[in-house]
Amino acid sequence: MEKLHLYDKILSPLLTEKTTNLSEQNKVVFKVPASANKKNLKTNIEKIFKVNVTKINIINKQNRTKLTRGKKVKVSGFKKAIITLKKGQSIDLTTGV
Repeated sequence: MEKLHLYDKILSPLLTEKTTNLSEQNKVVFKVPASANKKNLKTNIEKIFKVNVTKINIINKQNRTKLTRGKKVKVSGFKKAIITLKKGQSIDLTTGV
């Protein structure tokens, strides 16, 4: 049951062109729940992926409305964490956990 608790703090990795460019700087971006904080994320990521985390930045994306086909559509916000790893370490997101 402890493993399930560790994975509750990471919803999914964010794979965009910008995040793949960040991987060259030993950074990985994850979508996290609204209740996540830096201390819990650091311990969970270090236990799950067996890497050393040096820094965590958390960004809270707000809800917004978007115009799609002439109609206003609500886009829900989310929280994302940019995790900086120790130099020389990386997380392979393509293999899955």
